[in-house]
Amino acid sequence: MAALTLPSSIVKIDVNNTPMDLQGPLTVADLLDVIGKAKTPCAVERNGTLVPWRTRSDVQVESGDSIEIVTLVGGG
Repeated sequence: MAALTLPSSIVKIDVNNTPMDLQGPLTVADLLDVIGKAKTPCAVERNGTLVPWRTRSDVQVESGDSIEIVTLVGGG
């Protein structure tokens, strides 16, 4: 059986208030990989709702989404 491939499209989103046009479909995990944050400890919100790290590969990013990515910074 052949693998299912979804048609490619442009996903227009805001990431930390910066407009981005990305090749879709993509998940939150894909987005983090594309912008170089896949291995960075961070919190991600999609449209104001926290996306738990365990579900990042399951949550689809759609055109019109507002994504907030907050990286953790140590210090004292």
